[in-house]
Amino acid sequence: LLVKALRGKMFPLPQTNYLLNVSWDITQKGYEKKRGKLLAPYVPQIQGVDPSLQIDNRIQASSQSVLPGSKHNRSRAANTRDERFRSDLHTEAVQAALAKYKERKMPMPSKRRSVLVQSSVEACTPPDTSSASEDEGSLRRQGRLATSTPYQGHGHPSVEHWFNRVIQGSSTSSSASSTSSHPGGRSVTTTTNTTSHAALNANAAATALADFMAHTQLDNHSAPPDVTGLSERSSLHTERPQVASVRGVSRGYNHHTSVMETADGVPVNSRVSSKIQQLLNTLKRPKRPPLREFFVDDFEELLDVQQPDPNQPKPEGQHMSPLEGEPLGVVNNWPPSLPAALHRWGTTQPKSPCLTALDNGGKAVYTLTYGKLWTRSQKLAYTLLNKLSTRNEPLLVPGDRVALVFPNNDPVMFMVAFYGCLLAELVPVPIEVPLTRKDAGSQQIGFLLGSCGVTLALTTDACQKGLPKAQTGEVATFKGWPRLLWFVTDGKHVVKPPKDWHPPIREASNDIAYIEYKTSKEGSTMGITVSHSAMLVHCHALTQACGYTEAETITNVLDFKREAGLWHGVLTSVMNRMHVISIPYSLMKVNPLSWIQKVHTYKARVAVVKSRDMHWSLLAQRDQRDISLSSLRMLIVADGANPWSISSCDAFLNVFQARGLRPEVICPCASSSEAMTVAIRRPPEMGVPPPGKAVLSMGGLSHSVIRVDTEEKLSVLTVQDVGQVMPGALVCVVRVEGTPYICQTDEVGEICVSSGCTGVAYYGLPGMTKNLFETIPVTSSGIPISDRPFTRTSLLGFVGPDSLVFVVGKMDGLMVVSGRRHNADDVVATALAVEPMKFVYRGRIAVFSVSVLHDERIVVVAEQRPDASEEDSFQWMSRVLQAIDSIHQVGVYCLALVPANTLPKAPLGGIHISETKQRFLEGALHPCNVLMCPHTCVTNLPKPRQKQPEVGPASMIVGNLVAGKRIAQACGRDVTQLEDNDQARKFLYIQDVLQWRAQATPDHPLFLVLNAKGTVASTASCLQLHKRAERVAAALMGRLNTGDHVALVYPPGIELIATFYGCLYAGCVPVTVRPPHPQNLATTLPTVKMIVEVSKSVCILTTQAIMKLLKSKEAAAAVDVKSWPMVLDTDDLPRKKSPQMYKPPTPEMLAYLDFSVSTTGILAGVKMSHTATSALCRSIKLQCELYPSRQIAICLDPYCGLGFALWCLCSVYSGHQSILVPPLELESNASLWLAAVSQYKVRVTFCSYSVMEMCTKGLGSQTEALRLRNVNLSCVRTCMVVAEERPRIALTQSFSKIFKDLGLSPRAVSTTFGCRVNVAICLQPNRLGKLAEQGTAGPDPTTVYVDMRALRHDRVRLVERGSPHSLPLMESGKILPGVKVIIANTETKGPLGDSHLGEIWVSSPHNATGYYTVYGEEALHADHFNTKLSFGDTQTVWARTGYLGFLRRTELTDASGERHDALYVVGSLDETLELRGMRYHPIDIETSVIRSHKSIAECAVFTWTNLLVVVVELEGSEQEALDLVALVTNVVLEEHYLIVGVVVVVDPGVIPINSRGEKQRMHLRDGFLADQLDPIYVAYNM
Repeated sequence: LLVKALRGKMFPLPQTNYLLNVSWDITQKGYEKKRGKLLAPYVPQIQGVDPSLQIDNRIQASSQSVLPGSKHNRSRAANTRDERFRSDLHTEAVQAALAKYKERKMPMPSKRRSVLVQSSVEACTPPDTSSASEDEGSLRRQGRLATSTPYQGHGHPSVEHWFNRVIQGSSTSSSASSTSSHPGGRSVTTTTNTTSHAALNANAAATALADFMAHTQLDNHSAPPDVTGLSERSSLHTERPQVASVRGVSRGYNHHTSVMETADGVPVNSRVSSKIQQLLNTLKRPKRPPLREFFVDDFEELLDVQQPDPNQPKPEGQHMSPLEGEPLGVVNNWPPSLPAALHRWGTTQPKSPCLTALDNGGKAVYTLTYGKLWTRSQKLAYTLLNKLSTRNEPLLVPGDRVALVFPNNDPVMFMVAFYGCLLAELVPVPIEVPLTRKDAGSQQIGFLLGSCGVTLALTTDACQKGLPKAQTGEVATFKGWPRLLWFVTDGKHVVKPPKDWHPPIREASNDIAYIEYKTSKEGSTMGITVSHSAMLVHCHALTQACGYTEAETITNVLDFKREAGLWHGVLTSVMNRMHVISIPYSLMKVNPLSWIQKVHTYKARVAVVKSRDMHWSLLAQRDQRDISLSSLRMLIVADGANPWSISSCDAFLNVFQARGLRPEVICPCASSSEAMTVAIRRPPEMGVPPPGKAVLSMGGLSHSVIRVDTEEKLSVLTVQDVGQVMPGALVCVVRVEGTPYICQTDEVGEICVSSGCTGVAYYGLPGMTKNLFETIPVTSSGIPISDRPFTRTSLLGFVGPDSLVFVVGKMDGLMVVSGRRHNADDVVATALAVEPMKFVYRGRIAVFSVSVLHDERIVVVAEQRPDASEEDSFQWMSRVLQAIDSIHQVGVYCLALVPANTLPKAPLGGIHISETKQRFLEGALHPCNVLMCPHTCVTNLPKPRQKQPEVGPASMIVGNLVAGKRIAQACGRDVTQLEDNDQARKFLYIQDVLQWRAQATPDHPLFLVLNAKGTVASTASCLQLHKRAERVAAALMGRLNTGDHVALVYPPGIELIATFYGCLYAGCVPVTVRPPHPQNLATTLPTVKMIVEVSKSVCILTTQAIMKLLKSKEAAAAVDVKSWPMVLDTDDLPRKKSPQMYKPPTPEMLAYLDFSVSTTGILAGVKMSHTATSALCRSIKLQCELYPSRQIAICLDPYCGLGFALWCLCSVYSGHQSILVPPLELESNASLWLAAVSQYKVRVTFCSYSVMEMCTKGLGSQTEALRLRNVNLSCVRTCMVVAEERPRIALTQSFSKIFKDLGLSPRAVSTTFGCRVNVAICLQPNRLGKLAEQGTAGPDPTTVYVDMRALRHDRVRLVERGSPHSLPLMESGKILPGVKVIIANTETKGPLGDSHLGEIWVSSPHNATGYYTVYGEEALHADHFNTKLSFGDTQTVWARTGYLGFLRRTELTDASGERHDALYVVGSLDETLELRGMRYHPIDIETSVIRSHKSIAECAVFTWTNLLVVVVELEGSEQEALDLVALVTNVVLEEHYLIVGVVVVVDPGVIPINSRGEKQRMHLRDGFLADQLDPIYVAYNM
């Protein structure tokens, strides 16, 4: 029976009695025991879960090892009592729900030390072994230790507590080893035997756990193939580490074979990956609503539209008929208006007390009598109308609005001001006192005042002094507020009216009496106008409903400026000459019992409170023996409409019944600002039916259907009635959305009221007024039920038996998720039933919904107690998720904990929900803990794409058409047709060209290198270069054989170029290598070593300085310095000629090797033959029209690709002069390159994206200063960005915009495209001026907009600029002479049609001849360099670039008169992410992420075991780190339909970037998995 009774089902008794029946003879402990026994059969026993979890959370506190002398041992009595009596039903439901889930392991987020707010013990956490946060119950049992010797030097926790933490092992630090990285960390030295023995046990347990984790994970770690030996250890220098480390080139190179580990020797299955493993395990669980099968057109990704569940409950009752309240009684001698009542009492009963004000100590400071109220209001009225003037005009005329700004502890001044305004026929607008210029919602109040045309604010002297002031000493103008005059209403500022002046006292009319403000769900503030007649009728109705009599005493705890506090404590009280004891909020905070004490002292008959006040007084009522509540005939619970007030009422009654409180005096009421009081439970003397209770199924409620829950389900809501309808009112319930149809009797809808005492309108908002105050409810056939308009109350409820009104929620808290309705208050209650008092503050929790991807998503934000540890809070969060999931059958999208006292406050405590939501969406909440669960909530993603079988050769290739489209192929000009006076053409070898130039034009300048100051560091003419090359050749010839590979490790300069030709003279094969960075050897030197080894170089040529560096002690720490091949320095070579030049037998022989690290982290070296080298030079010469008389400026790295060709080859071949600007010099002088271009009047210049970025970021604000230094860029015809990626339009456009002021033509900037198989496929030399007219130029590069969703399906779909999901793509430049390009299907290798996305294949004389790898991977080589189409032209040999793109024939014409074919590069195939069957380009996701918050400086994404990992660099304070988690998840969902698995927040500069400015995502991934990024925060989305 007890169980049944606890469930509140069996007896129809009110829930109050049975508890009394059982609790008098049973101790708390006995009660627990008995109850545990009784409940045992109902609560499923689960292995390993602490039984106390299943029954209740009270025992938890004792079962957890309580730290000696810790704060946890709080006064037990208060806590247990509160726990015991709070809606037991709900708490048990939550506990049982949690027991159902066997505490699922969730990976705990890792956080950097500095972000934690924690006690000193946290500082010496040993590195943890695994990150499975285990069952509290089961593990605590194993780990229970006999001793609790405190740490040496720390009086804090017992060793036991500490080991439990190790065993639970949820990581809080994520640096590679917590102990070494924090000076505080030291090993635990123990003294007693027992302790060390215990330590061994615990450690053994921990190690076993770690081993177990390691084994379970291995299979997963072998999945991603390239987690390699050498991995990025991101440096902490200011510049970004120029990428150094290289990922494994081939199988043979990885020297750790057995266990894959990273450079630091951390096994890959470290913390990060074990957490990801846990995350995957939590995600394996099926989602609740399965994704329905439906047809998806391949183009349009239809988002899954939630179909209504056919089994959902539907209302079955009849349509309700409107409910009428009893008629308003006729009262003899009832005053005709409120001012008339004041006049009557002020003159006939002047000594009678009206209002007693209390100070913060609870002492009565002042009692306002009716006489005083009358005379002081008169004085104020007279002063306002007659003594305030501007330019001899009175400032105010009757009907004007006036702001009332009074603090909550000064009800007397407020009352005088309010009645003063009524007497002067002014309209008071009471508002809160603005404390700072940035109060939550203050700007909205300003809008309200502005729209009401308020020019004057009344306030008290003390309040005026406290307001923020401007410099002039006047009150500052608050953000968004109109200009106000502030008038202080204290005695000395008001004047006594002359004898013959009397305020006009009229009958109540329909003019506006006052305006009450209300804040909507979205945060906007409206003013509700209340007429004199409505105010009077409302007083009449309240007097009748509450049975108020003259001279009664009433205590009021509510805000007297609005709603029930104003209606009962300021208006109705004066009507009936009642005495109000006003309890200020500040007193309640100090002494929550104050209102009960005042009821006792003043023998008050009525008290007006909120359930919060009842709850607070419960917590405080320990030793109050001597108070009696027997005088109360009515305890009005103003927020009785909140479904959770019932638990406060019950608990309050249980405690105070012994102090004279009668159960029947508790009177919940329902009201809203618009409709005023809607219903109130009548006091017992009125002979009304007994109060009702309903136990409703939450599942039914979520479908707006009332089902009394008959089975013993967990998810129920117990609600109490709010009494009967107000006298003289007509009430009905209508559907919430759409036409206001009358509801059926078992359906929940919005309560509507038609009566003489509702608000009239929203001031100045006629449209909203019509919707709300003039609703016409209709029957199902559409006939209006009454000719009177109704006001919507924004209360959701129904009418129960005995015509009792029940409210189950408010419109403001309504969240419609996937077609089901949930109430914010209900979700709050469930969250609080999960051991609330330990981790979060009870009243400081906000629940709201945000719209993400076409549905509402629930967000829970709570304030965390400062003494709650990371782990505890995380445990609490994961349990809250499970509880809400189980009880409401809805997923929580985001749960955030913020530090105590940081949520925006509403004026009287409470949380400002709309402001909290705003901050959440703007990323300004600054949480200290975040848990996102998009995987469970987001069930409306598009269906994963199934690949369609592609069209095969049978799809009819006719002539040049495939599948009805022109085959996508294009070519540059034919080299053989171009006759030009190219002298260099007759030489087969580039070194011969140099010798010929040295003889023909010995003094012609070829190179000029600039240093950081902009001065010339070195130059070289044809002869000088030849002579230097000869010296190098002479030094090599004796030592090396022909065909040997030589590594050239030089800084950018002439030395590098000369040595290159020296090697060719000597018959050796040069390999240019970027020198290591002296401040960053650890990451850059291994790359040098690797290239030297992989290229099989037998000798290294370098400078003396670098030679020293290679063999230094620092170098020895990074690589094995003994294994370098022979190192020669070329600084002082003897001046001697080589005996004879080496002549290669055939131009097909290898000329040089070009090594580069791809963005996927693969080191790839390609072979360039002499033929290809000459062809490359000729093609570039023709495209850019290079002649000996030209000058070009190059700001690129000279080590690989087109950068190398432009530095070392082109000048020698074409004879033009190259001005060389090493990009590294720009770090100390950002304007170096542009100043050089201007100084030398260069027409053609080349740069990289990283150089462009340095210029836009570093010089963006300095264009004026540059102009003063005479930097002028009008000479530039073409500025080409050398890249191996999709053109970065945003960057090129901002560069053009910024430097337009310096004369840069908007048409000058263009892009190029090359890759490993062919370093120069497109170059776009824009011609301006004469040459353009001669027709040698191609058209300007075009930009098209494609649909990003179609791209994911490998389709190209052109859309208009600005259309949703559009992505701008710029053509990559004009195809070089001699180059042919075709677009091929990546799988079938067939040709594709125009505007189809496929792999770009290229055929040209300057293609590289193959990869140079360790074992010469023949398959790879053949596939990439010698491929043929599967049908169509099957003869031509093509090279596969590994890039996706498309060709599109434009309307423009080429120089030759042909239509121009534009090539668009979309991105590298290796980089793409295959997710949900679709292909994503990381850059698109990254662009969205960077846009989502101003503090995100850079972003990179990669996948790990099908999870999308997003790494963001935070440029801002670390407290913003956790704000980014939700914003990043939102934007990726909205724009890409992807769920982010892990969000990693790191410092600026952590994302590695190579010399071309491309992100090295794979290095980043290795660093992440090896735990080397030292992230600020890692969030694992559930």
